[in-house]
Formats: sequence, structure tokens, C-alpha cells
Amino acid sequence: MTFWIDTHCHLDAAEFLPDMASVRARAARQGVAHCVLPAVSASNFAAVRLLAHEFSDSYALGIHPLCVPDAQEADLQTLDAELTLRRSDPRLVAVGEIGLDYFVPALKQSPMRERQEFFYRAQLKLARQHGLPVILHVRRSADKLLKHLRELQPEGGWRGIGHAFNGSEQQALEFIKLGFKLGFGGTVTFDSARQIRRLASQLPLDALVMETDSPDIPPHWLYRTAEQRADGQCQGRNEPGELPRIAGVLAQLRGLSDEALARATTANALAAFPKLKGLLPC
Repeated sequence: MTFWIDTHCHLDAAEFLPDMASVRARAARQGVAHCVLPAVSASNFAAVRLLAHEFSDSYALGIHPLCVPDAQEADLQTLDAELTLRRSDPRLVAVGEIGLDYFVPALKQSPMRERQEFFYRAQLKLARQHGLPVILHVRRSADKLLKHLRELQPEGGWRGIGHAFNGSEQQALEFIKLGFKLGFGGTVTFDSARQIRRLASQLPLDALVMETDSPDIPPHWLYRTAEQRADGQCQGRNEPGELPRIAGVLAQLRGLSDEALARATTANALAAFPKLKGLLPC
């Protein structure tokens, strides 16, 4: 059976609390053999770790840029301590989700713009110190992310994933040059997402990984517009089990079989997160 890796899934989200085990079992039946669960704040470090162990998945620890307004500098010390404590845990595969968000107006302006950069740089230094890959949040911020990555590049180079990539082709190639893979998910299923679909179909195959970002970024078959929601139609819940169908759209865009895309993106995920090698089915 073809199997997939969901390289970015927030299984600890409140939307999954009523039926989390069923969600993960449903994904497994669809061929999703492994999920990477990134933290977003110090408050959910334990949650993602426990879930990763419960479901034989993996996790990352970090402070998300959207959580920076409520974060304390002491949270960076907590992150450092947790990365040290869990160093021998084979399921801890990265630092993340970290990055910069210049889409949200309040975060784009001072003083939050500078505070985001402070937390981002501090976490890059921790990833370098602990020898871990990073999971990057990239939203209207690619050039600034790249600047700090170049300045803080470890001796052996970076590993990791530019999650939900939505920049330009030139920016994509710069991330790839630095050692990153780029994550694609539900957005590629929308005909209107022409730039992302073009990138997903033309970038080197060895640069792509699959993700859902569930419960966020639903594919088109789950998405409801504001008008539809106002008419009483419910927004569909994105789940890791949607990954094979999302990947099928990308496979068609690239003229590949689902099996060929699964093999390639699995190999790419292993390159991004080397510790996954000991966690996947043979």
C-alpha cells in the first residue's frame, strides 16, 4: 500500500478533541503512515509530545509567530530546557513551528514586527545549538526569513521545511539552496491558486513534501465561503486523512502517479527530518 507522511498536522487542536483517536485511525486507513505534530507555544509542548508517542508519530517544539504577542522571553528558556531534556527522544524531530508572519496587520507593525524577529532568531540559534531541523512559518515574510537563515546558518547547513510555502519561485529556490524542503497542502486543490499550483508543478521534485496543516487550510472540497457559511453550510474539517486526496491533485499537476509522488515526498521528508528514518514502517 502507498503510504504518506503528513509533515505538518496540529492534531492537538481543539477541533480534534472529541474524536482525536478516530481522526488518526482514519488517516492510517487512508495510508498516512506518519504525522509530524508541531507545537505553537510552550503551553502545548507536552500535548504534542504525548500525542506523538500515543499514535507513533513525531513532534517539534517551538513558538509560533502568531503566539509571540502572548509569549514571554522565559518561554525561550523553557524551550531550551525541553530540547535538552528530550534530546534522546527519537520522536522529537525538529524545532517548530517558528517563523515570521507579516500578513496579520498587528504583527507587521512595530513593536510586534521586531519582537517576532527576536523570537525567530532566538529559536534558530536553539535549533543550531541542538542540531535540529526547523519548521518555518512563511507568510508574506520569505525575504526576512531568508536573511536570518543566512546570517545564522550552522556549519553543516540547515535542514527543515518551509511550511505552506506561498512565496515566489525565486524565493522558493533560495530556501531550497539553503537546504529546505517546501510544504504543499490543501491550497494546491484550488484552481484559483495559480501561483502555488505552478510552483508545486514546476519546482524540483526532490524539494517537495506533503502536509495538511489540519485542521487549517482545507482543500477545496471542504471549503465553504463566508456567504455559504452564512447560509448555514458548515465548513468541512481538514484532517490528516485528506492528505492522499490532496496529493492526488498534485500528482496530476506534475503528471506523476500517486505512488511515485508518495515515494518522492517520503524520501524528501526523511531528508528534512533525519530522525524519521527510525520511526517509519519498513
